[in-house]
Amino acid sequence: MTRSMKLYAALAAAVVALPAYAGDCLLPPPPSKIPDGTTASEQEMVIAMQTLKQYDGDVNVYLKCLDFEQRRNELSPEALETKHNAAVAELQSIADKFNAQVRVFKSKHG
Repeated sequence: MTRSMKLYAALAAAVVALPAYAGDCLLPPPPSKIPDGTTASEQEMVIAMQTLKQYDGDVNVYLKCLDFEQRRNELSPEALETKHNAAVAELQSIADKFNAQVRVFKSKHG
C-alpha cells in the first residue's frame, strides 16, 4: 500500500468516526496561570490578557455547542442550564482573578 493510499484510508476512517464525536461538547481548560501583579512584567500581563480572551472565545464556542446539543434533544434543558452556568461561573472567576492582578499591576507601575 502506498503512502498516499494509507493517508486516504486513515482520512476515510476519521471521517466515518467523526459523527460519533460530533455531539460531544468539551469545556475548554481555564488558563493555567494568572500572573502575580506585584512581580509580573507588562509583557506577561499582556500575554495573560490574550490568553484570557482566547479562553473567553473558547467558552463561547462551548456554550454554542451546548445550545446545539439541546436543540438536537441530546441535552435536557436542565443539563444545559447546569453546564452553561458552571462554564460562565468559571470564566467569571478567572476574569475576576485576572482583573484583581491587573489592578495590583497598575497600582505598582502607574
